[in-house]
Amino acid sequence: MQTDEMEGSMESPNLEFEYGDTDSLTAEISELYSYTEEPEFGLNRDCFEEDFRSQVKEKKWTQLGVSEQKAYVMRLLDMLEVTNREKRLKVARAILYLAQGVFDECDTEVDVLHWSRHNVFLLYDMGTFTALLELLSMEIDNNQACSSAVRKPAISLADSTELRVLLSTMYLMVETIRVETEDDRPEWSAARETFRTELGSPLYNGEPLALMLFTMVNKFCSMNAPHFPMKKVLLLLWKTILFTLGGLEALQQMKVERRERQGLPPLPEDSIKVVRSMRAASPPASAMELIELQQQQKRGRRSRRPLVKQDSLDTYNERDPFKNDDARDEEEDSDDADSGIEGEVDPLDRDVIIQPPPPLPRSAPPPRDCPSPKACPGPPKSGRDPAPHP
Repeated sequence: MQTDEMEGSMESPNLEFEYGDTDSLTAEISELYSYTEEPEFGLNRDCFEEDFRSQVKEKKWTQLGVSEQKAYVMRLLDMLEVTNREKRLKVARAILYLAQGVFDECDTEVDVLHWSRHNVFLLYDMGTFTALLELLSMEIDNNQACSSAVRKPAISLADSTELRVLLSTMYLMVETIRVETEDDRPEWSAARETFRTELGSPLYNGEPLALMLFTMVNKFCSMNAPHFPMKKVLLLLWKTILFTLGGLEALQQMKVERRERQGLPPLPEDSIKVVRSMRAASPPASAMELIELQQQQKRGRRSRRPLVKQDSLDTYNERDPFKNDDARDEEEDSDDADSGIEGEVDPLDRDVIIQPPPPLPRSAPPPRDCPSPKACPGPPKSGRDPAPHP
């Protein structure tokens, strides 16, 4: 019994994970990027430094006051409205660098997270999210880029550069504002509630952000826009729905409030806490997986059979000469399925040589004077005379 339990624990070990809506902020941010986007971090920094040094000569971004930072962000938003696509992309990269926490001016990861949070709330306060949403809508409706991507045999990162920059900035803003921390300022808490309301209401062209992202998924699945960065789209869609509708804790709280309002007794237990304390388990296997498992077990039983001599196999195959090979295979499968003991060997498969029966002695021909054996008196004599008794 203990051996079976040990084997079961080895096959399905107890996994260590946290049952919740999301992981930590750093883990959720790392999910946004891929290894192929690593060179773009330096490109974002260069775009910011090039424009920032043209306006501020001696100070760094972290050394500026809030009023100076707001003035510079306002200048970036004005440059987002230029018609030149390359200039617009450089400004978008500079804004993304601010949302990433101006990592070149920080020494530790804690400093990067601190300035990223500070810059995100500053960007939202200046109306950056609405400006990015307008640019995203323009990129979605860019029929020229869609038709060019459809004609290409392979899609590269260069085909989705603008979309990736916009979606990355919007994802950082949504995820950073959504997460509450202990050191949040009062104005940040108020901005969080305002942002939640805005995401659930029509923001651009009478559509909420979630509906716009669902439209991008639909275009990508119908092969009308294969250049859409679908991973970033789905991540932003997931966090938008989670932010506007709430997670597991909000659902449990809503259940409790509705039951109190209707005069119902409280819930006997918190289902979320019960699930969190349960052991990790795999989902049930599908029908195809069960069939494959049975076939593997059947092949394993056949491989454990002892070797059989060729004479026994020939005798077994010649037992019914009117059966073809397919019928014999079906009969073997049915015999294996009916057998209740694993490894039991068929008696015909044992290491035994079946000896043919001994030949019968030939009878002597009848005497010439007898017309037939029936007319001869006594038993017929053999061709050789018996030896005389001593």
